[in-house]
Amino acid sequence: MFLSTYEKQLDGKRRLLIPQEYRTAENGAEHGVFCFPSIEADCLEAGGDKLFAEYRAVIESLPFGDPYRSALESSIYGEQKSLSYDAAGRITLPDYLCAEFDLKDAVMICGVGERFQIWNKDKWAAHRAEKRLAARAGLEKFGEIRRQSMLDRQGGAG
Repeated sequence: MFLSTYEKQLDGKRRLLIPQEYRTAENGAEHGVFCFPSIEADCLEAGGDKLFAEYRAVIESLPFGDPYRSALESSIYGEQKSLSYDAAGRITLPDYLCAEFDLKDAVMICGVGERFQIWNKDKWAAHRAEKRLAARAGLEKFGEIRRQSMLDRQGGAG
């Protein structure tokens, strides 16, 4: 799994050091990663063979010609860039993706399970704050559901 958040420098040649913990055979990223514009956020999404297999399974589960399948095919297959590591463990991000997501100087690499995201540092700060609020609300909602379930079971047992 891709875990943790790292601040890294994007050099003048658009090279980015991928954390060593991310470059493993377990997640299919030992030789490189693929990346594409994230569907859910204003950042790049990246991962290894395991992530690609997950997206492929989702896409293939939809019938050919389905508009959602077509959208995913365009977004995942059509936008994907395969990036190999250099000897230092860096990838070189395409210029147009750096421009689209305002990636320069310091960037944030955030592990989110089967994938990781590459963010503009300022946009990451706003995204992080938004997600923390959503996570807090979700956890509160989950607690309410569990409490209600316990009360229902206690009431039904008596």
